[in-house]
Parts: sequence; C-alpha cells; structure tokens
Amino acid sequence: MKKATQKTIDKAKELCKTKGLANVACEALEGDARNVICEAVERHHASILAMGCHGYGAFKRAVLGSVSDYCSHHAHCSVMIVKKPKPKN
Repeated sequence: MKKATQKTIDKAKELCKTKGLANVACEALEGDARNVICEAVERHHASILAMGCHGYGAFKRAVLGSVSDYCSHHAHCSVMIVKKPKPKN
C-alpha cells in the first residue's frame, strides 16, 4: 500500500509541476477522513480546500455521511467541492 500511495503522491506532484503550481504539500495520513482533512487544513494554514464528491443521493449520504459536507462546515478555510461532470450524450 505504501508503494501505491507514494506513486499517487509522485503523480500529483508531477501534475502540479506541469501546471506551474508551486508550494504544494502532499502527504498520506491514516484516520477518519473528515478529521484528518480538517486537521491538515489547520496544520498547513490552507486558504482553500478543494475536494471532490461522490455524488451520492440523499439516502446514501445520510447513511454513509459526507466527507465534503463535514469539511465544508468544519474546515477553517474556504471549501470548493468539485462535482463529477455529467456524461455528454
């Protein structure tokens, strides 16, 4: 799992580099995603948190909980939630 994680981090860093982004922090942490993400926002003094969403319906979201919803209410910065694009017909 550590190799796969490092490969993903390396790929993310390379993508950021090709887009001209500097001062990007990447790390892999264990724990409840909601808490880990909000703690990382504070630790890195982030000004924005961009995250994706699964696009679950109301029932699944109520049963499983929503990490993006939790972070939008608890992160101490602006949160941008990016939805998966709808397929074109």
